[in-house]
Amino acid sequence: MYESKNPSALRSQKELTDALITLMKDHPYEEISVKQILLEARLAKKTFYRNFESKDDVLLSLIRSQLRDYFSVVDSGDGDPLTTIFDFAVKNKEMLLLLDRNDMLHIVLKCMNEYTGSHKAGHASETNPFVRLFKGLDSEYLIALNIGAIWNVISLWVHNGMKDKPAHIRDTISRYTKRLSVPL
Repeated sequence: MYESKNPSALRSQKELTDALITLMKDHPYEEISVKQILLEARLAKKTFYRNFESKDDVLLSLIRSQLRDYFSVVDSGDGDPLTTIFDFAVKNKEMLLLLDRNDMLHIVLKCMNEYTGSHKAGHASETNPFVRLFKGLDSEYLIALNIGAIWNVISLWVHNGMKDKPAHIRDTISRYTKRLSVPL
């Protein structure tokens, strides 16, 4: 995606991402073309290529935008990380279910791993709860452990239609992690 602060470009980007999501409701992702996105968004081809390089770029920009919102909440220290990831999933339920239907949830994990690069480089906010937890430890592995474990839980929940209450899943995880610190 080509970065722009221009209101017209931002509006076009939103229309194109919305068009892709709309098309994914009725068509498998791999069958959707740039032309179909343009027809759905009622935009010109040059507008598409001024904003995106490909259909995949449209999807990645949407996922990255939603993850920026998620990571900004984590960095702020508002709420616990587990609640924050479930809130992210509920807020983005439609997209996650569409990605699952197309066997593409792994792309969110890939984007999460990319985003943590700045955190590995020490740019995480001091209010981020993981800064304190990881202090003095090899954070690269701990970040991978946390993201991988939690994302697998979220992926299973999405794959099961997000029917279970997040509070039930959080409680199960919490009880399990407490058992980890107790000798067997």
